[in-house]
Amino acid sequence: MEQNTAIVIFQPSGRRGHVPLGTTLVEASRLLGVDIEAPCGEHHVCGKCKVRVEDGIFDKYAIHSSPDHAGPIEPAEEEILSLEEKHEGHRLGCTATVQGDLLVYVPESSRAGKQVVSKAARKIDIDLNPGVKQYSVKVEEPTLEDGMADLERVKSALESNYGLSSLTIDIYALRSLPSIVRSSHWEITVSVWMDKEIIRISPEAGCRGYGFAFDIGTTTIAGYLCDLGTGKVVGTYSTMNPQVKYGEDVVSRISYHMGNPGGLARMSSELIAAINGLIDKAAEGNRLDEDSEVATPESTIIRAEDILEIAFCSNTAMHHILLQLDPEPLGTIPFTPSIHGSVNFKCRDLGLHAHPAANAFFLPSIAGYVGGDTIGVMLAETPQSSEKIQLIIDIGTNGELVLGNKDKLLCSSCATGPALEGAQVEFGMRAAPGAIERLKIDPKTTDVDYKVIGRNAWRRYSKPEEMKTKGICGSGILDVLGELLLAGIVSKGGAFSQKARASDRFRENPETGLKEFVLAWANETSIGNDIVITQKDIRQIQMAKASIYTGCKLMMQHMGITHLDSIKIAGAFGTHIDKHLARVIGLIPDCSLETVSSVGNAAGDGCRAALLNREKRKEADQLCKKVAYLELTLEENFQGELVAATQLPHMTDRFHHLDGERILSRE
Repeated sequence: MEQNTAIVIFQPSGRRGHVPLGTTLVEASRLLGVDIEAPCGEHHVCGKCKVRVEDGIFDKYAIHSSPDHAGPIEPAEEEILSLEEKHEGHRLGCTATVQGDLLVYVPESSRAGKQVVSKAARKIDIDLNPGVKQYSVKVEEPTLEDGMADLERVKSALESNYGLSSLTIDIYALRSLPSIVRSSHWEITVSVWMDKEIIRISPEAGCRGYGFAFDIGTTTIAGYLCDLGTGKVVGTYSTMNPQVKYGEDVVSRISYHMGNPGGLARMSSELIAAINGLIDKAAEGNRLDEDSEVATPESTIIRAEDILEIAFCSNTAMHHILLQLDPEPLGTIPFTPSIHGSVNFKCRDLGLHAHPAANAFFLPSIAGYVGGDTIGVMLAETPQSSEKIQLIIDIGTNGELVLGNKDKLLCSSCATGPALEGAQVEFGMRAAPGAIERLKIDPKTTDVDYKVIGRNAWRRYSKPEEMKTKGICGSGILDVLGELLLAGIVSKGGAFSQKARASDRFRENPETGLKEFVLAWANETSIGNDIVITQKDIRQIQMAKASIYTGCKLMMQHMGITHLDSIKIAGAFGTHIDKHLARVIGLIPDCSLETVSSVGNAAGDGCRAALLNREKRKEADQLCKKVAYLELTLEENFQGELVAATQLPHMTDRFHHLDGERILSRE
């Protein structure tokens, strides 16, 4: 590539490419299909195009990014950016220019196309028994004859009314006690954690408490605000994990920690800030009565200090990074975590925006690459109490698998990589407006029809300029491989076929030499370029699907299982998956489609169950001890099975349920 260009990588979208030197970051974002907000028309006055230029060597991307590579700070930036922002590397996208390789993080407030995160809470049966409960009591006032201390009076009232004994009290609750009991005329609501500790004294009769359940994914963060008194989900909130700029997978983030002093603290603080952003958003967003559009009295506003407990689930690496536990041992054999069991900490010690005495509960981790998110999946889907053999596949940047029933449970982790989420694919992107999410290819004409996020009409019902296509996201990526195979454009080995060469959509890129197939012509896009799927992209998708299939097969062999009663696909990706095409390419074992179902964000559902039922926390620790972990890469036939699984649907395994499909007779 000529020296008059530089590599620019935008996170969290993951879009990257060579951009001419001197290009503004706003213009670079448009060239790469990212789109940064610039409502003032790039006149350097609104500050809405604020981004952060990262500083450091990023081995994952093989670049050195530096604030110096974005040119000197301009006068307009001096006026708009604070000293702290400038120190942190923030720039205005309309003034900063590309002078060298850059890794640019675009905060949510500056993103023109917000990512669509499918993390909705499902309706699941949860027996309400939260860790924090509210108790309303009338306390006897002290007299000269009865000089019992305030705390002892409260504890006596709680024991006589509710049978709570041997209670301790948090220092913040104790400090507030004298004034609150007197201002409320000795009628108070007491919040008690696990029948052990008084964490809040409130003057409001019937005061309500709230909890948050957070699923910390490698790519996205989802939070569920719950009423601890009713178990109702008050709101669902999500955002991108800001750590994606250090690499889309956990190994890259572990490497960043190892290669950058202070890297662990930085990644942790950014994660905490993202979580706090969701908490603050929840508090701001619950100022209206649920049944009307009229503002409610101040006393009914949900405040951050009304959040009395937070439950977390995540993979083991995210768990360690959030708690600033050294993740380096997770990256080397035997992949040992610092801790397996569940843990509790004060939210204040972690810097979380909640009541100062609130508790933070972390679901246990099973192994180095199977964490509390997998425990959450099991709490939600309960294979441990079922007679039927279940295979649960949680597809994300890292794939986690659970197999078994009440008699035996086995779990494993497979390195799917981020290809199925849009990364490592030429025009791959996160699920945001303009991303191809569904796709079909006519096997006779090789014409492509598709649908993009943010537009209901398919391409065939639209004018080209109406599509405004930017790239292709995970569900569309899976569709592409399946449709290319069914249309005969690629062979079972994944190579472009002779039929592909006869299509006007097939070509060899003159710059890269890669064979590619056009999915959307330039006049259908908002980036001014044809959107293609390359031979390299196909290989990346093949490896991702092969990793999942190999994990499933080796686990079944390990347990001596030949029949599955059900296959459950978890995760946001699973919500949008075409299960027929998943079977066509061999992402899942051969089966009847009636046995395949999507269970949404089961990890988040399980975390919510742990928040709202303290018995689920005990069950989580029991599961951590009961489930066996299989390290796939150490299995003797792993490499051979992985290679065989790269074929579509497989090199040797028969897919009897695909009998009659065109792919079986095509080489």
